Amino acid sequence: MGSLATHFSAFLFLFPLGVRRLVCAFSLYLRSPPHYQSRTWYISEPKWKNLDLYVLCVTLPLAAFSEVFWFLTFNGQGAYRFSFFQEAAVILLFWLIVLIVLIRENLDVPFFHENVLFLFAGVAFLVDCATLGKDAGSGLAGRSYQILAGLSLVCSASCLLLSYQPRAFVAEFALSAGLVLKGTWFLQSGLSLFSSGFLPSGCHRAGGLNGSVKCELEEDGLRGMAIIDLLFVGHALGVLILSVAMFGMISRKHDSRFTAGGLSLGERESEAMLMHPLPTFELE
Repeated sequence: MGSLATHFSAFLFLFPLGVRRLVCAFSLYLRSPPHYQSRTWYISEPKWKNLDLYVLCVTLPLAAFSEVFWFLTFNGQGAYRFSFFQEAAVILLFWLIVLIVLIRENLDVPFFHENVLFLFAGVAFLVDCATLGKDAGSGLAGRSYQILAGLSLVCSASCLLLSYQPRAFVAEFALSAGLVLKGTWFLQSGLSLFSSGFLPSGCHRAGGLNGSVKCELEEDGLRGMAIIDLLFVGHALGVLILSVAMFGMISRKHDSRFTAGGLSLGERESEAMLMHPLPTFELE
């Protein structure tokens, strides 16, 4: 799976993307919960606020081409070499989604409906899950990559559900939080597998591109597995706390706007019960 640098790069891709989706989804949901609808990308106005989307459009193909370069130049085992090609294919799938979003928003050409894009994203995450699961192996590296594969499966299931029911806020939360957790776990896996300072006592790196770690005693291996599981629980709790804190801050911000506009809490609740149609909300 590469090195600490590649894991850190994956963190830089996924963590900001997940946090952005959480912020945008929370903000849109709090404006009108009954009329909330998830989107493949939350476009902001003015256009320059979508800079991260343009950055992904440039960096994702560069990352894919670098994987292809390693595929063509790597002289090691065939299984490791083919994994570079698989990772390049997965990255290109996500780049294609970003490209379609850009074409839709800038040229106003609705080639793909939101539901179709979510379905495409679900398939891409499913391919990513299969790739990570195949390269998992055994030991500490296997456990780390199995967790990453499981997170990809959660994101895939969320996208598939959103393709059928885009108003499912729980699925949107699972997708966004899954991206954040996947990003932080990529960073943790890189530190745990490719940095000697984070290896459990009694274990050492065995070489190879998949971060293989060998432990001298069975007890050391079991302790290492327990540490990996404990770290993941810590990451999951951290992402959950971050999500709750973000939801609370955004909710307070929306409440202060309503208060400044002279609308009381009781009036807001009464208005929310009225069933007249509302226009589609856009992010500010």
